Amino acid sequence: MRHYELCFIVHPDQSEQVPAMIERYRTTVTSKNGKIHRLEDWGRRQLAFPLSKVHKAHYVLMNIECDAETLGELEHSFKFNDAVLRHLIIRMERAWTTLRR
Repeated sequence: MRHYELCFIVHPDQSEQVPAMIERYRTTVTSKNGKIHRLEDWGRRQLAFPLSKVHKAHYVLMNIECDAETLGELEHSFKFNDAVLRHLIIRMERAWTTLRR
């Protein structure tokens, strides 16, 4: 299994649904023997530039370890969830459990 860092931003009107979304993505990863090494809910933050006339969004960062099939499921669920404005998945060399400095 490989290590990935994924970040997604959620529309501010859907901020109440973020804990349920996190739990759904957590069960997707852990149900197929994956691991979540770090999960950070950064909350609402100002965007660098407006996306669809939205100036703030809810940010979530996760460091996970999973297989390609699980990663495909996560990416599919990000693409077809209207509340997710943007997402980014990066392959990492190892698991990051703390902040990098």
